[in-house]
Amino acid sequence: MSTAAYFDTLYQQPDPFQYRSRWYEARKRALTIAALPRQRYQKAWELGCSNGVLTAELAPRCDTLLGTDISADALTEAAASTRMYPHVTLERAVHPQDWPAGRFDLIVISEVGYYLAEPDLEQLAVGLRETLADGGLLLGCHWRHGFDEARSNTDQVHEALGQGLVEAFTYRDDDLLLQGWSTQATSVAQWEGLR
Repeated sequence: MSTAAYFDTLYQQPDPFQYRSRWYEARKRALTIAALPRQRYQKAWELGCSNGVLTAELAPRCDTLLGTDISADALTEAAASTRMYPHVTLERAVHPQDWPAGRFDLIVISEVGYYLAEPDLEQLAVGLRETLADGGLLLGCHWRHGFDEARSNTDQVHEALGQGLVEAFTYRDDDLLLQGWSTQATSVAQWEGLR
């Protein structure tokens, strides 16, 4: 089954990953939001925005936010989740083939990378690095356990994403890996003159 067909089938049911009801998902979103080193981002992009639950939490921290997903049904739900944010744009896209214009100071990829095998994973990672604005943040968050549809594992995905960038932070537990990378060192204390 193709990746697009897999997600089209999944989104025939509401909230198939239970983003709205599972504590695991709520905690993962809270960790993601808390890990962002800047208070505000000018131009952000969330790959694999799904039903827009994380998108809605990112929106107050961004001047503009693009959410992309492979599933039209997921994007319909995302539109409902983000309707109060006029600065959020949602687009159907298959990555790495479809690519937005411009550069982003925040790129979030959550639970998407392991659906790609080489060379698509490497092509995606290279494209993300090229799309990241100077001083911007690339944030990856992925489930650490294998599953039938995975074409890469979490460590492979994060290794590809971080190539050539400076690691900004890492949080790892038994279930998830949350990492951020930038084109330069990121220290909130330094930005705020504390050191």
